[in-house]
Amino acid sequence: MNFLQKLFGSTPAKPDKKYYTFSVKCKRCGEIIEGRVDLDNDLSVEYEEGGDIYHARKLLMGENRCFQRIEVELKFTANRELIEKQITGGEFT
Repeated sequence: MNFLQKLFGSTPAKPDKKYYTFSVKCKRCGEIIEGRVDLDNDLSVEYEEGGDIYHARKLLMGENRCFQRIEVELKFTANRELIEKQITGGEFT
């Protein structure tokens, strides 16, 4: 009976999700917009000499009346450490 209780009674441990969060400020209206990248699912790989580079591209838009699109491009190492970031239409805060 103890075996069945151990087998079916415990809840499986869920792996912690890892995110890279950032905030940007719209150049047009000044609104602060929060963004995040799921480091397990949102990254695409670029195979380069000397190691793999992972990148993500996000398009953000505020909730107010300003419909300015803010494009964010992020590059990460294979260990998911940020190495480069670029923004169009806003600035990082």
